[in-house]
Amino acid sequence: MDTFSKRKVIVAGIMLGVGILFVLRLFTLQITNKTYKQFATRNVLREITIYPARGYIYDRNNELMVYNKAAYDLMLIPREVKAFDTTELCNIIQLDRKDLREAIAKAKQYSRYKPSIVAGQISSDIYAPLQEKLYKYPGFFVQSRTLREYPSKSAAQALGFVGEVNQRTIETDKYYKSGDYIGVSGLEKAYEKELRGIKGVQKSMVDVHNRIKGKYNDGLEDTTAILGQNLITGFDAKLQAYAELLMTNKKGAVVAIEPATGEIILMVSAPSYDPNLLVGRQRSKNYSILMQDSVYKPTWNRAIIGEYSPGSTFKLVNALIALQEHSVTPYDRFSCSGQGSTPIRCTHSHASPVAMREGIRESCNPYFWNVFRSIINHSPTAEEGYRVWRDHVVNFGFAQRVGTELSSERKGNLAETSYYDKYFGQKRWNAMTIRSLSIGQGEILVTPLQMANMAAIIANRGYYITPHLVRAIQDPNRVSHELEFEKKVIDIRPEHFNTVIEGMQAVIEDTKLQHTVKLDSVIVCGKTGTVQNPHGADHSAFVAFAPRDTPKIAIAVYIENAGFGATYAAPIAGLLIEKYLNDSIAPRRKDLEQRLIETDLLNVVEVKRKL
Repeated sequence: MDTFSKRKVIVAGIMLGVGILFVLRLFTLQITNKTYKQFATRNVLREITIYPARGYIYDRNNELMVYNKAAYDLMLIPREVKAFDTTELCNIIQLDRKDLREAIAKAKQYSRYKPSIVAGQISSDIYAPLQEKLYKYPGFFVQSRTLREYPSKSAAQALGFVGEVNQRTIETDKYYKSGDYIGVSGLEKAYEKELRGIKGVQKSMVDVHNRIKGKYNDGLEDTTAILGQNLITGFDAKLQAYAELLMTNKKGAVVAIEPATGEIILMVSAPSYDPNLLVGRQRSKNYSILMQDSVYKPTWNRAIIGEYSPGSTFKLVNALIALQEHSVTPYDRFSCSGQGSTPIRCTHSHASPVAMREGIRESCNPYFWNVFRSIINHSPTAEEGYRVWRDHVVNFGFAQRVGTELSSERKGNLAETSYYDKYFGQKRWNAMTIRSLSIGQGEILVTPLQMANMAAIIANRGYYITPHLVRAIQDPNRVSHELEFEKKVIDIRPEHFNTVIEGMQAVIEDTKLQHTVKLDSVIVCGKTGTVQNPHGADHSAFVAFAPRDTPKIAIAVYIENAGFGATYAAPIAGLLIEKYLNDSIAPRRKDLEQRLIETDLLNVVEVKRKL
């Protein structure tokens, strides 16, 4: 073969090889590689996330406390967007042009092919005209979702709120993606997995005018959203709203527990706010305003994060510990005068000496100083005596979280012996050094929830069920599944409670509280507390339970800067007990009710001692 013929063969071989490469490449692109098919499909296929309705929240009487209302998100797929009238769209969705431009830029940065939210939580009123003109805006579509609605406008801090998920959560939980919503606080956060449900997906065919023409692949690839589960709580929604009314223009907290079950009947933190403020497109603005309120801190749940000295309400615990340790008997008497009464003195005059029942009734400081001293001195050393005393106090649920579902609950404070060793020096402190603990002052801080739990323990004569807000989870078929909670028996024998309860009954029936707390047909047992406050007017505290022998409610009221416990905290508790047990307030107490509602204690300098 000559040279020319060889060249022809070589050239032909090269051309044949190139041809084969082209054929193989075309085969790969058109048959085996799905990338370009997907790009083409994205022009006509739209994948829409179907958000399930979030679970409802009910009170103990099946009254709705939280439900849903319809809302919509305006979505954008940047690759499909064409020139459009920005002014008209902004007018329809009530969005500033600058905000729209920023939303589109953010969407392009996230992905040109995946949908992003341009305007979230659009109301039904805006959605109607938007849907009519959506064909004019290629690349835009609407995705439905639900927003929370709070009919009673109460229990804001306990129920919590829902907000947009942050990036950290998106990275750690595959359920969420940008623009999703999640429980941020309260029950919404604690039961997020139960409430949120399971998302569905709907794939639709879309024409060139941005109109949905039907389901993709006959809907075979669609999945159904599964509704969130409902929460059945122990709240009494009407009593909760009534308690918030009584706490108008006051700072503090109220907690009520059903002793037999541990269910929280009400949890009030004042000042509060309307939870509907944190729903919808104004949520961010309103949240910023609430968070910037450094004076009243309305978003704080003082019922579980407020740490206060318990004052004289704590004398009940000291009395029970002394009886258990046999350091005093119910009949031992201590005087209000003389060497044994110093350095703690009574704040008011009464017959002296007194035994335990009268000591509780009169809230006698010298009596309880002697009770506390007897506990500490009952052991060989002050350190050992203090450890015995402290162990009993912790057993009541103090200096620890008592167990509610709310993650923000605080423990309070109760000093260890190491604290006093460091502060005073080892073996250089004794009962006299730490005497303030005898009257609920000094190095002890408690939450209103812990105080209410203490009242429940006394009502139960020695045990409590872990306090909780939710009693049952209800599935989408409305089948309820009861939750179980631990029963905790404390280390005080049941018979020791009788003397303390008799004293608590005397507090209500043999003092001025018979005019503001005592009920005609129910025996109420309670204890007041006037808590010393170095920063201003004293705090008003009160704990109680009723009825005496078949307790249905245990309650704690704590009002900052309100003076004597008998002045404000006790009457408020009395009205709440009456409302809960009798479903109404007696006519003779209507004036008291009105005065309490109208009293403003937010800016107290001096407290009037009489109501």
